[in-house]
Amino acid sequence: MNGSGKKDDSLILAEAIRLVKSGVSVTFPVNGRSMLPFIVGGRDSVILEKPKSLQRGDVVLALVKTNGPEKHYVVHRIVALDGEHVVLMGDGNLALREHCEVSDVCAKVICVVKPNGKKYAMAAWQYRIAAKIWYILLPVRRYLLWIYRKIKK
Repeated sequence: MNGSGKKDDSLILAEAIRLVKSGVSVTFPVNGRSMLPFIVGGRDSVILEKPKSLQRGDVVLALVKTNGPEKHYVVHRIVALDGEHVVLMGDGNLALREHCEVSDVCAKVICVVKPNGKKYAMAAWQYRIAAKIWYILLPVRRYLLWIYRKIKK
């Protein structure tokens, strides 16, 4: 890389969002640990589509505000919807929640693609139940994630 890796990444992401908005499904690699244990950054990819509707429990690509005026993209789960206001939280997060508007949701994750090519549909009832149970386990998530990271080393 020529030192402009961050710039290159933002250009690729902008093109992916443009394609999604035009109705094309895009497979996109993810980074980070904020969606553990369901999506593993640096290993898994996600298939993004233009959202037809949004509901609590959906995983989306959204533009969220940081502490200052700047914004950044996250792939996180919707934990609350109130009119046009969306509250997001990563499955691997313990408390941090992000806020945005429905118009800031750029894409909906419809599948997680594992390294072996196997796809897991986010709308499958098994996946939705597992995500609900994981959310209920929020008070003990810190310990479960610690165990998960020790096992997966």
